Amino acid sequence: MTDTTARLAPGDQAPDFTLPDSTGAATSLADYRGRKVVLYFYPAAMTPGCTTEACDFRDSLNSLEGAGYQVLGISKDQPAENARFAEQEALNFPLLSDPTLEVHRAFAAFGEKSLYGKTVEGTIRSTFVIDEQGRVSLPLYNVKATGHVASLRKKLHID
Repeated sequence: MTDTTARLAPGDQAPDFTLPDSTGAATSLADYRGRKVVLYFYPAAMTPGCTTEACDFRDSLNSLEGAGYQVLGISKDQPAENARFAEQEALNFPLLSDPTLEVHRAFAAFGEKSLYGKTVEGTIRSTFVIDEQGRVSLPLYNVKATGHVASLRKKLHID
């Protein structure tokens, strides 16, 4: 049950991918080469923690974009589910679907984790800051939904 994919470290090349967004359109990480990207993995659309985290990214998008960052969210949800989530919460950044978990695994964002004191297999809430050359500059694993975006902004020196 344990996923043996090594965690990404600063300086690692971010694994490239192409996934459908909430409209079904193909979106590739390579599309953002030359821009900084905040890529975050969340367990499931419309759950309390994921809603808190997504709304924090929504509410911080102007300052993140002003500092040159594009935000992308990835979950195992189907595009239609992500579309409902985006509409319900007025999310203003792309949500990508990875139902096969291939991209989750490439980023080591899927595997064993502790949930309410039990060891389970699932999405590891993670965020990756990727530079203009496609390299990971800041990998963050096991982040908390509440307060994560504020902490990230502080680490990136964004007011």
